[in-house]
Amino acid sequence: MSRSANTQRSWNEVIDQTKRTDVPEGLWLRCPNCQAMVYRKLIERNLHVCTECAHHFRVDAETRIHQLTDPGSFEPRWTDVAPTDPLQFEDIKTYTDRLNAEQKKTGRTDAISAGVAYIKGRRTVVAAMDSRFMMASMGSVVGEVLTRAIEHADEQDLPLVIVSCSGGARMQESTLSLMQMAKTSAALAQFQDNGGLFVSVLTDPTTGGVTASFAMLGDVIFAEPNALICFAGPRVIANTVRQELPEGFQRAEFLQDAGFVDRVVPRKEMRNEISRIIDYAGK
Repeated sequence: MSRSANTQRSWNEVIDQTKRTDVPEGLWLRCPNCQAMVYRKLIERNLHVCTECAHHFRVDAETRIHQLTDPGSFEPRWTDVAPTDPLQFEDIKTYTDRLNAEQKKTGRTDAISAGVAYIKGRRTVVAAMDSRFMMASMGSVVGEVLTRAIEHADEQDLPLVIVSCSGGARMQESTLSLMQMAKTSAALAQFQDNGGLFVSVLTDPTTGGVTASFAMLGDVIFAEPNALICFAGPRVIANTVRQELPEGFQRAEFLQDAGFVDRVVPRKEMRNEISRIIDYAGK
């Protein structure tokens, strides 16, 4: 038998042994930025930030709230607000079927969690969007829960923190979805007129109608590193204007340089920065 044939047989034996090895699925994951294979539990302990390149992975609403708030302090509110299908919308499937599938997949009612919690001892109204549910598109439920959170912060004279992550308006709700832009913006205007403090945290991605409404109305706007923040995506714009866009266009650092974002804050420092702003504002 030739030397190359022996080598091939050895590799086949290694592959067979690897297949038989009982390695738990999902133990490792590949970073989409640096392509490194990283140990999942290590990433989780690092607040879902890559230990090799500091890429910030997307996280669900509950994880986000857990990272920002003091342990055991979060009190969920407005959990009884549920989506309906008043337009009887249907594309490749009905909106009702789509909602049922998303609720079964994620175990949540819609794309937002909100309530009251403490951030380093500061009592705060906190809301976080969840990209697992229809890419956290803003429908009537998201708009209603956010409005109730804003009004509660106004009534109780509490600071408000909203963590945005969204693909934009929810097309299945048509104009009802677009109305949430005005609804949330009006509630924030009243809140801020009464001296309220709104800290807006932009994460990857924050786009469409969310960017065009409450997400950019913060008294202070923080963004996570390299988060995509825009109304229309970069490919849409490039195809429209037929020009090469600047490097890093519509990323958090670019928007900070342009004055749309106050500060780009790594996830590990976000709790400290929010609590510092609350203290500075006297809230």
